[in-house]
Amino acid sequence: MDKKLTLSLNESIIETAKRYAKANNISLSKLIESYLGSLTKEEKKNLEISPLVKSLSGVISVDKNYDPKDDYTKYLIEKYK
Repeated sequence: MDKKLTLSLNESIIETAKRYAKANNISLSKLIESYLGSLTKEEKKNLEISPLVKSLSGVISVDKNYDPKDDYTKYLIEKYK
């Protein structure tokens, strides 16, 4: 159930928020509702790690100087020769 709420905000913030809402085809009320919902959303803090993931943890070691972008660049150069 929706309920009315009166807020006092800085005028320039209101105008900016209105432009943002209009550009994204959403009402200002829904924009604020969405923001407050995400702000107050309870996050699951204790994520369970499966036994398989635990067993794989630390299996692969990578050099400190390894840059995956270098390998990807080499791959793309070979692919598009």
